Amino acid sequence: MIKSFIKKISSWYFSKNVLPYWVILLADSTIVFLSSVFIYWIANRSQITFDNRDSVLYTALTYAVLSWIGAKTFRTYSGVLRFSSFVDLMKLLYANTLNLVIALAVCLVGKWQGWEFVSALSPLGTVLVFLLATMLMWASRIMVKMVYDAAISDAKAMRVLIYGAMSGGVGIAKYIRSQSPARFELCGFISDSPKMKNMKLMGVMVYSVDDDLAAVIKKERIEAVLVSPLKIDEFRQNQKLQDVFIDAGCKIFLSHEASEANVKNGEIVEEMDNIQLKEVSVEDLLPRNEIRVDMKSVGEQLQGKRILITGAAGSIGSEIVRQVAKFKPAKMMLIDQAETPQHDIRLMMAKDFPDVPCEVVVASIDRRTRMENIFNQFKPEYVFHAAAYKHVPMMEDNPSEAVINNIYGTKIIADLSVKVGVKKFVMISTDKAVNPTNVMGCSKRICEIYVQSLDRKLKLEALENRKKQVAGRTGSKERLDYTQFVTTRFGNVLGSNGSVIPLFKEQIKNGGPVTVTDERIVRFFMLIPEACKLVLEAGTKGNGGEIFVFDMGKPVKIADLAKRMIALSGAKNVKIEFTGLREGEKLYEEVLNEMEGTKPTFHEKIRIAQVREYDYDEVNQAIEQLVETAKKYENMETVRKMKEMVPEYKSNNSVYEQLDAEISAGGGQ
Repeated sequence: MIKSFIKKISSWYFSKNVLPYWVILLADSTIVFLSSVFIYWIANRSQITFDNRDSVLYTALTYAVLSWIGAKTFRTYSGVLRFSSFVDLMKLLYANTLNLVIALAVCLVGKWQGWEFVSALSPLGTVLVFLLATMLMWASRIMVKMVYDAAISDAKAMRVLIYGAMSGGVGIAKYIRSQSPARFELCGFISDSPKMKNMKLMGVMVYSVDDDLAAVIKKERIEAVLVSPLKIDEFRQNQKLQDVFIDAGCKIFLSHEASEANVKNGEIVEEMDNIQLKEVSVEDLLPRNEIRVDMKSVGEQLQGKRILITGAAGSIGSEIVRQVAKFKPAKMMLIDQAETPQHDIRLMMAKDFPDVPCEVVVASIDRRTRMENIFNQFKPEYVFHAAAYKHVPMMEDNPSEAVINNIYGTKIIADLSVKVGVKKFVMISTDKAVNPTNVMGCSKRICEIYVQSLDRKLKLEALENRKKQVAGRTGSKERLDYTQFVTTRFGNVLGSNGSVIPLFKEQIKNGGPVTVTDERIVRFFMLIPEACKLVLEAGTKGNGGEIFVFDMGKPVKIADLAKRMIALSGAKNVKIEFTGLREGEKLYEEVLNEMEGTKPTFHEKIRIAQVREYDYDEVNQAIEQLVETAKKYENMETVRKMKEMVPEYKSNNSVYEQLDAEISAGGGQ
């Protein structure tokens, strides 16, 4: 009955808004007043206190009023009592220390001047007053907090550990204890600091990462782990620790509110009052470091410009659309041949960026006349070329379409960019263009070769024109600037259309099996927004002719990825089935971030690939011949021409391996 009564009272109190500051100030002043009377009574007993009641009450009232000085200086009344922290208690100590100094001064002056109405207490008694008052103020705040914690406790709250015992973890702990109704019940912290082991923090135990955490989880009936924002990168790299939680059936939540604004030197410097705790998916746990990009400088270049984006409805293209639109370009032209996704892009732009003029076009980039009309009317200043057929098995079966769309379409867009005076052309390529083993990868390598040779041709022409003007051999004012062609090359992006993660999710949802082509296969992964930020920075800061490669982090074994997704889903009896490599598929993608063969750039995650340079006229002629062959839809001859252009293209697990045998034997020339 008593517990029920306390629950009702606390529910009534805590359902109200925070107390006005004057109520807290009055309560603290009352504590000082009563402490003064109590200390005098303890020292002098009842009769003497009664006989000197006037001077005692005046002195107590004087001390109570003086206490406002410290309260005002340290703003001890501005906090919310139910959320009191160690910082709030220290503020009270500082305030009452200041009040004590002032009260002692008044006491001594009063005794010297004979003012009994302010000097009833001795200096020692004055010290004891403010010592007692401080303890009572602390006790009142702790009591309110304890009652609040008890009031919001809920049997349904999830029992949790927090990974990270410093300020980030404490910030999360404060946040979850302030929730009403309670969603989580804090049962302990996990720390990698030996100094914190077996200590208590906020009333709960601090465990070490070296402890038998599986036993702790079982003993404490832990249901989830919350990861401090300052520990997310470390947690991603520690797959052993992740496996302990996953195998124990714990849910894992990441918090993402710790921005650069409230973190300094690895410490939280501001209270975190808007924490977003998100239950993790396997994408969140892949080992990778956060990528920071100077988006301000990117925005300065794109703001007020006319931007054309091909492949605007695809995974990469649509994210580039969103990021570019934030910079308020003068106008955007979005091209894609997929009607329904383009409709979705149109709705997104109308909803999220209504102030950005935007034209959404359904068209294929290999239709020269249509593209020419668009370029002549729109006259873009920047082109982001993300349109391409990308699925390896599909292009292995349809090499002519890969040539016509990927290569010929790129050539059309690149040539038109030069014709209308585009400032910069940024092409999205792939790691599959490195020593390609399939049609898709080879088609993208040929695209790289073409735009790089075109950039080289334009650069040489511009230099020749500049020499002529300097020498005075021409009076014309020819345009010395030229379209700069930049290529960006990276691997798989998480959650893109047709990638393994959405496929695995669907297979797990349907009860399995989860299909993996080979137990040994590994891939690099990057988040779509991060990849697009790197594309924008590389594209805007490149000088033309570069092939930028991105540091994709550590490779991930696809079989392990499938196992983790099954474990995280909580699904039972879902099996993994190995189906064998698909046509043109590699076991291991080329490593893009090794130092050999690359040069550093303006960003630690971006390097420049050192590749062979090609003569534009030779490349242009070879592509025209390749396109003519592709239009006959003779697969073997089309792929033969591609291999002639890219000698390092060696087919893998494909019908086109016979061409490699012919070429190596000296045939097929």
